[in-house]
Amino acid sequence: MTTMVDKNQVSGGAKELGGKVKEAAGKVVGNDRLVVEGKADQLEGKTEKNLGKVKDAVRDQIH
Repeated sequence: MTTMVDKNQVSGGAKELGGKVKEAAGKVVGNDRLVVEGKADQLEGKTEKNLGKVKDAVRDQIH
């Protein structure tokens, strides 16, 4: 049986990574707003990634 990765996991992971980059860039240039936006993007990405994990777990239980 192959493990399927939910699209939310992929999308969330990308958003989380983008948030880390944004946060780091904000720190480098001294832009506090960019740092906060990066942290918010990371949180949103983690949430979306976890939603995908839950959906996968439910799908596995059904099958």
